[in-house]
Amino acid sequence: MLLYVHVPFCRRKCRYCAFYSEPVGSGDALRLWADALCSDMRRRAAELNHPAVSTVFFGGGTPSLVPPSLLGRILDTAAECFSLDADAEISMEANPDSVDDSRASGFRAAGVNRVSLGVQALDDTLLAAVGRVHDEKQAVAAFRSLRRAKFDNIGLDFIWALPGESLESWKNQLARAVALGPEHFSCYGLTLEEGTPLFRQRRTLALPGENEAAAMYEEGGVMLESAGYAQYEISNYARPGRRCRHNLGYWLGKEYLGLGPAAVSCMGNRRISQPADLGTWLSSVRQGREAGIVEELSFVERVEEFIMLRLRMTDGLDLAEYRRMTGRDFAADNRGLIEELAWRGMARMEEGRFALTRRGMLVSNAVIEQCFERIPQQPETTA
Repeated sequence: MLLYVHVPFCRRKCRYCAFYSEPVGSGDALRLWADALCSDMRRRAAELNHPAVSTVFFGGGTPSLVPPSLLGRILDTAAECFSLDADAEISMEANPDSVDDSRASGFRAAGVNRVSLGVQALDDTLLAAVGRVHDEKQAVAAFRSLRRAKFDNIGLDFIWALPGESLESWKNQLARAVALGPEHFSCYGLTLEEGTPLFRQRRTLALPGENEAAAMYEEGGVMLESAGYAQYEISNYARPGRRCRHNLGYWLGKEYLGLGPAAVSCMGNRRISQPADLGTWLSSVRQGREAGIVEELSFVERVEEFIMLRLRMTDGLDLAEYRRMTGRDFAADNRGLIEELAWRGMARMEEGRFALTRRGMLVSNAVIEQCFERIPQQPETTA
């Protein structure tokens, strides 16, 4: 099982962010959250009969705002409640403004062994445009603090196609980031999420055109692979042996337990979404009751998720696994689509797998929607 911990605090909301978070304020809110989190962890672990956990991921929000002592306490509680693998991957998202030598060493001592550093851009003008509270100098300094703290598994997170960004600027930023020598890159195209400041200003933003944005994705990917970072998912690249095991678990359909406000769990055919409100979540934990919304996933929903997650990955969709799940032949059901995509250089079929190429990943949502149209309403019996 995978364990996810949502840290619902930020210094300030970025202008593109639609994730749930609250201003960090004083340390009282952090302590209340940590107390409730440990209490809820004990209850849920007991209900699940203390399962084995292979990865822990602190996401947010800004997990690096949590004092290392509190984070260590949470990890100690996890070790008491679950059977943590000896080589468990313990990941934490971090923002450059909340990482210095002291905090980096504290996180390492607490048990964190992998960090995703939210650089987002190495250009001060672009960072200001999207409301980040750090600059390029702080981003580089934070990376070096992590290295001095003996972190040997660091990922850099970027967003491309930002307002005012050009293809040349994007490639220059990537070149400087590669020179730092991280183990991993996550590079996401900007999405204008409804309700965010950037969405409200979408008509006045100087966004890259469709062709330039596509070139950012394709040429950026070529740059990273030529530097030794193999693409393994639409937005993720890693050195050999440094793929994010936690996220891989999501994409491969492993069960996961989410703790904290707005966290999501998926076990068996059930998905549980915790309330995206700190006060509501705290109240439910104190009362020892489940406040999350429980969904029973239908057969079609589970197959849709299987297709969507597998086609995000460069390994693609295993045709034999699809047949076991549905009783259907994916290649036969989607023959016309597969042939057209292959002819356009957007997909490949090899060794019993159907996978999108980098060019195909640019239109993955449209491809996935077409695959959804051919899902049977219930599993079919194979002869």
